[in-house]
Amino acid sequence: MLDRLLESGFEIRCESHAAAILRIDFPEALEELESSLADIRIPITEIIGSGGGEAAGTQRLRRSLAGRGWTKTCFEIRKTLNGVERASISHEIDHVKTFANGTLALEIEWNNKDPFFDRDLENFKRLHAEGGISAGIIVTRGSRLQQQLRSLVRRYAETRNITDFEALAAVGVSLTPRQRTNISQRLQRSDDPLSAFAEAWAGQFVADKFGAATTHWDKLMTRVQRGVGNPCPLLLIGIAETAVDFNDVAADDP
Repeated sequence: MLDRLLESGFEIRCESHAAAILRIDFPEALEELESSLADIRIPITEIIGSGGGEAAGTQRLRRSLAGRGWTKTCFEIRKTLNGVERASISHEIDHVKTFANGTLALEIEWNNKDPFFDRDLENFKRLHAEGGISAGIIVTRGSRLQQQLRSLVRRYAETRNITDFEALAAVGVSLTPRQRTNISQRLQRSDDPLSAFAEAWAGQFVADKFGAATTHWDKLMTRVQRGVGNPCPLLLIGIAETAVDFNDVAADDP
């Protein structure tokens, strides 16, 4: 299942018999997901330019899914007693598609605060319990991508010959006074000094924009291991570091 993604380094995990459900009842959905995700490319310049928000590459993934009929949907659950409404709860899901054998819900968490995983998993659990969906799917940054972000950003800086604040400004990266101070301190400290500007800036950038408290694979696994979302069948996908593209980076094109 999703062999092309696994071969590319994506992380795949199924919970609560999701693999059997998807293989048997939703083969078309798996084909659509694999086609959209296998083609994802996230230029490193978009990661830098996004400032940590959703890169254009993940926006293209959203458009690809939407083009295949995975559209934003608002589920509304109403409880009535003797004809009197006692409660009403709504859940908006970014990507939903109904197939012959049921409905699937999907969320992409590229770089939100990690409590968004709790929201997504609890929404899936409730919708599954009410018969609204057959399974929930979450796509996020994979563990290897998260671990390598610092080296990827450093590689970008080294390729573009970024050796000082002025060179950063030349490629459109603006820094706050706090960030400038922190980078300078990283370069000047006597205890394990960071002599390379590229390393100092990469560390600051990743800590600020893609830190441990953002949505990535390890944070998602923490929730799953605690049972958040259980017993809703779940397909969890971690985007591989191979999706990051350096083809648009040239040292002589600042």
